[in-house]
Amino acid sequence: MKIIISYPPLDSQKGIPLLSQNRQFQYFKDPTYIYPVVPAQAASLLEREGFEVIWNDCIAQGWTYEQFIDFVKKEKPDVIAMETKTPVVKEHWKIINDLKKLVTGDWQLVTVIFGDHVTALPEETMKNCQVDFVLTGGDYDFLLLNLCQTLSLSANRYSLSAILEPGVWYREDQQIKNTGKFKLDHDLNSLPFIDRDLTEWKNYAYKNGNFRRTPGTYIMSGRDCWWGKCTFCAWPLLYPEFRQRKVDNVLDEIGILIENFKVKEIMDDSGSFPVGQWLRDFCHGMISRGYNKKINLDCNMRFGALIDDDYRLMRKAGFRFLLFGIESANQNTLDRIKKNLTVDTIVQSCKSARRAGLYPHITIMFGYPWESYEDAQRTLELGKWLLKKDYAYTMQSTVVIPYPGTPLFAECKQQGLLESMDWPYYDMKNPVMKIGFDKDKLLELVQSLYSVSYSPEFIIRKITSIREFDDVIYFSRAFKKVMGHIFDFKTRNKNKCGCE
Repeated sequence: MKIIISYPPLDSQKGIPLLSQNRQFQYFKDPTYIYPVVPAQAASLLEREGFEVIWNDCIAQGWTYEQFIDFVKKEKPDVIAMETKTPVVKEHWKIINDLKKLVTGDWQLVTVIFGDHVTALPEETMKNCQVDFVLTGGDYDFLLLNLCQTLSLSANRYSLSAILEPGVWYREDQQIKNTGKFKLDHDLNSLPFIDRDLTEWKNYAYKNGNFRRTPGTYIMSGRDCWWGKCTFCAWPLLYPEFRQRKVDNVLDEIGILIENFKVKEIMDDSGSFPVGQWLRDFCHGMISRGYNKKINLDCNMRFGALIDDDYRLMRKAGFRFLLFGIESANQNTLDRIKKNLTVDTIVQSCKSARRAGLYPHITIMFGYPWESYEDAQRTLELGKWLLKKDYAYTMQSTVVIPYPGTPLFAECKQQGLLESMDWPYYDMKNPVMKIGFDKDKLLELVQSLYSVSYSPEFIIRKITSIREFDDVIYFSRAFKKVMGHIFDFKTRNKNKCGCE
């Protein structure tokens, strides 16, 4: 069987869609490509089991829609699988219908879709396009293998529900059926290390603002976040339980990336990097193997999860960049979205990380329906202060979006706080939740945080932090990204539904 794992071209007028490996969807004006770890693991797993696999990321390759269609017609795959998210799911419905129109003669094309949106609303996609299978949950690499093995056995001779794993939606006898609630009972250590050549890793190795040194790449030590309770995050839909790989398994993968691919920086994109004894064993392993002298490591981390000794050990082990989610400087909001932290914890964690020689990256969101303009300004001021004082090194500012399936979406729907349920508006360009002040002011707040880059105090600190030529290249690349973000959130006229 021939299987294509694809990211088809999407509406380029809005910018570059950050669809792959992204928990909060956004269009960027300046090209940014994030390595899609779980789809890459799906491709590698299928390849190991003897299937012919083609990697086809049209977004990273800059393909037109015509190129994509011609490619599919030429290759005539048995299966084409794609990841989707809320803002682009309608585009994917159309693409799937277009693909079905290509089928002629003996060619039988099976279409498969997965991701957090279809995990929340699988039947919606089954009803709105001709997709054959919807894979729910986050272990869609294992599910895709199970599906392809089932199809290769001429599954029409059997009942699909009897041989497919839980979590699969499909059509049988002109009816929509499913195999029940997905399970996260797969062994992550059984996965092959990603075939980086098959998945064209270099397409994602350079155009990523987080990497100080290139080429860089991504791994995941766990799926996905050991906290997993933040009400705005869609990935707990995929991974309601946290699992982590064995320390040696992760270290072995890092060793291959160093020796075989000459990678200089690795981002571990687990929703929250494992902590406690696992973290300490991992750091000591990095040091004893000498990897800490060859690469930098980046990861997602939670405020308040570590003590000073942990930060110092991470720095010694080669960690550089820690991504923290602030989300708000208002305690009421932190409590309502279940961040399980205080504003003081935010400040103290940033200070501790910087004292250890690490570089905190902070993410901030604006547009909570219960916050006033003054509340939002308080968040803005905290972000600016952390950046100017060098307690935070870099940042990302966005509009909060309530994705289907999240507690925040359910709360807003119940309380009549949604401006729209037309999914393309859920792209972070504008708020889709009702707020108590003008939307243009909200977008100005998002832009204002990026303007810290022009602050003399911020600029001086960055200049004095330069230690080598890699820093100059990194700051040049980061400045270009900042300029792109400012245009990402420019104010626009409102349309009839109030979303723009």
